[in-house]
Amino acid sequence: MHVALLLFVGIPLIFMLSKWVRNYLSGHLTPQRGMIVGKAIHYLGLVFIFIMVLQEFGFSLGPLLGAAGIVGIAVGFASQTSVSNIISGIFLITEQPFVVNDVIKIGAITGQVLSIDTLSVKLRTFDNQFVRIPNETILKSEVTTLTRFPIRRADLLISVAYKEDLGRVKQVLQELADQNPLCLQEPAPLIIFEQFGSSSIDIKFAVWATRDDWLNMKNSMFESIKKRFDAEGIEIPFPHVTLYTGSVTKPFPVTAIGKAEETGEQRD
Repeated sequence: MHVALLLFVGIPLIFMLSKWVRNYLSGHLTPQRGMIVGKAIHYLGLVFIFIMVLQEFGFSLGPLLGAAGIVGIAVGFASQTSVSNIISGIFLITEQPFVVNDVIKIGAITGQVLSIDTLSVKLRTFDNQFVRIPNETILKSEVTTLTRFPIRRADLLISVAYKEDLGRVKQVLQELADQNPLCLQEPAPLIIFEQFGSSSIDIKFAVWATRDDWLNMKNSMFESIKKRFDAEGIEIPFPHVTLYTGSVTKPFPVTAIGKAEETGEQRD
């Protein structure tokens, strides 16, 4: 009777409790912390019910715990990577470099965080691929959170020909930033003449947008710059390569300084 109560009442209660705790903490703390605490309650509750069922069947816990300790040591040596991932997951949740739904960049991978679990972080890339990254790898890597702040800057690299009036170029870029509804006026756009390139003057045009409008603003700004430069006659140059074939080289003069003697075979 007790075993039936534990199985058919205790297990559903544990599921309900863990789900309630997860939802409550997700609303008051963060979704990943609610998820971790909910999972901890879930697994600890199942272990507790398992021990209670064993006691009901008359099993002694002493030998069982001793055997579990030996098995635990063996499993610990065999699963060092898993333990490292669990510890790394705890550090990620505590430090919070990113949260669920953030967009992060790790190496060559960029995607939206779907979940932060005990062993790994799940991402969905912009081309709708599912990526699983172990927590240990993330902790050892450089992570860029692209959606940490409400606004973001786009650095547009633009090249103009040497013959162009830089004052006029700067005025045109400022007008384009003022006319674009997605471009923020505060912080103000920044125009920096970067360097004298091999065939152009290189300019960095830094403009700000909200996090949600960043990509649309960047694309629309590039399109506006191309159309306006064409209308104003401002040249966007491309690299020029000039090949020199050189001149024909005459043969070096040679002067004979001696004459070899011809020898023949002596006859007997």
